[in-house]
Amino acid sequence: MWFKRKQKNRRLHRVHVLNVKLRSDQVRATRTRLAALTTGILFGTVFGLYLLWRTGEWALDKFVYENSEFAIQHVEVKTDGMIATDQLRRWSGVKLGDNLIALDLTAVKRNLELVSTIGSVSIERVLPRTLKISVTERDPVAQVNIPRAGASGGITVEVFQLDADGYVMQPLDPRMCVIPLAQVNSQLPVVTGLNVYQLQSGHRVELPQVQAALELVGAFDHSPMAGLVDLRRIDVSLPGVVVVTTGQGGEITFALDDLERQLRRWREIYDLGQRMNKTVASLNLAVSNNVPVRWMEAVVLPSATPKSVNPAHTRR
Repeated sequence: MWFKRKQKNRRLHRVHVLNVKLRSDQVRATRTRLAALTTGILFGTVFGLYLLWRTGEWALDKFVYENSEFAIQHVEVKTDGMIATDQLRRWSGVKLGDNLIALDLTAVKRNLELVSTIGSVSIERVLPRTLKISVTERDPVAQVNIPRAGASGGITVEVFQLDADGYVMQPLDPRMCVIPLAQVNSQLPVVTGLNVYQLQSGHRVELPQVQAALELVGAFDHSPMAGLVDLRRIDVSLPGVVVVTTGQGGEITFALDDLERQLRRWREIYDLGQRMNKTVASLNLAVSNNVPVRWMEAVVLPSATPKSVNPAHTRR
């Protein structure tokens, strides 16, 4: 018959299907075992690392950070300036009995360098029980007096100090120092022409006139004019120049650069006035040629005050 279908081998077909299902089950079971094994290994590794970390942390706490053998018994402080070492210890925040290994040296360094009169700090652990602190102080070379309205209606003067690089400092409390501050601060030239907004404690004043004024103060001590006159005030309010008022009544204008050459020229003009029995009333050294000079008759003028030896940079 044309429409008679050919009989298929149904048994063979069922065997083939069973074989396929068996292989699929085996593959699925193998994958499941591998996944479980991988998960177990990962979990075991993580747990082992966590256990190792916790054990190490416990060991550090037990044998290092909480070990009384590393309790600080000595805090050795050295400074090249005038701040009392006991005061530096208090500012450091370090207490006897603190663990030397656990001590945060960065925090100790920051505590000290927040004091505007301190320039730099170095700290060293000396096992098992000693901490060494070495401090470099900023030396004031000039001061700035800022008038303020007082609470009672009067005028008070707030004093700032500048070091040779122009960093602003708050004057130290005399009780914190090992020498009287009056013998140092009384001889500092006063910088005028600044306002309180330009003076932030611990920050550097970048104004070119201020930098030139401070350079002038440093150069003056080694110049031919040292010992002949005093630098009392330095006006930095004018652009491109600084104007110095001396203790002998002279007014000297300087350009901002080549200060040593200008100081030598000042000495030449000073000597000329001595020969004419005159003294300089005003002098403009910012002019290169034909320097303008105004003379006054020489009278008995106060001599330059000898500078006392600055006790700074004598390491204690």
